[in-house]
Amino acid sequence: MRSPPVTDEGRASDPYAGPVDQTRPPGPDTELIRARRAPLTATLAVERYLPARGRPTVGAWCFLDAYGPLDVDGGPGMAVGPHPHTGLQTVTWLLEGTVVHHDSLGSHQPIHPGQLNLMTAGAGIAHAELSPEHPTGRLQGVQLWVALPEASRRVPPAFEHHADLPRPTWGPVQATVLVGALDGARSGATTFSPLVGAELSVAGGDEGVVPLDPDFEHALVALDGAVALDGRPLEPGVARYLAPGRRSLRLAGGPGGRALLLGGEPFTEALVMWWNFVGGSGEEVAQARQDWEEGRFAPVPVAGVARVPAPALPPGRLLPRR
Repeated sequence: MRSPPVTDEGRASDPYAGPVDQTRPPGPDTELIRARRAPLTATLAVERYLPARGRPTVGAWCFLDAYGPLDVDGGPGMAVGPHPHTGLQTVTWLLEGTVVHHDSLGSHQPIHPGQLNLMTAGAGIAHAELSPEHPTGRLQGVQLWVALPEASRRVPPAFEHHADLPRPTWGPVQATVLVGALDGARSGATTFSPLVGAELSVAGGDEGVVPLDPDFEHALVALDGAVALDGRPLEPGVARYLAPGRRSLRLAGGPGGRALLLGGEPFTEALVMWWNFVGGSGEEVAQARQDWEEGRFAPVPVAGVARVPAPALPPGRLLPRR
């Protein structure tokens, strides 16, 4: 998974980051963020919502890719070789299929729908994400990043797997709280800033009212089926950005409707995002790239998949996103 650079030559050079659409806002506190299609591997493409031009973060959430459903019978499925991260957490959430996480700490952890893999890169970690040796069925999920605040950006790397997550309900709406807290239901996953990530499932019928923290900004993305926010259907490939001040969501939809809710206190620190790194300066990110290319990250003990080389740095100085 990679993030685009912003350089002092004015190139926010991400052809896949969708712009914030303020021309047809569905409400006084919302914007639309349109995803762009991006190649992840030779056989797997993603819909990239964050970072978006004009909206690089939602709370501390700084990256959102959605992929699938992809038929993986007899195919490679997920095949992302060893690659590095710094200054962030990766959050892996599946709707269908299985992915196996391998990292330079020695972690080897399959993940299935309804479970959470959380990797804290901090000072630096490398990992690989692979389908099982003989994948079957379909693969669908989201890959998310959380930017670490400056005070925590260099914490020791760590990995967590959570198979038991809180599932509060509000009428026909049930949430699975991945990270952070929603209406008092708190995930056990480690966080470094106030935020929430939750899957919202709609059983159909009447509306459900989901309480929100009014100090948070939020984004809502349709994952499956039909979901409506405040009586307006969520469009596929479009995230609704919700400004701070909201105290609830009114959700309805058909059976099987699912959406992803991300939120947090607005992230006001400057951060530089390039490729797989988050840092406080362009020099910090350039050093992380050099460390990866010169073999100073611990190896990932996995065979049969190639290490991912870092691309060349773009011309000019990497500038922070705000």
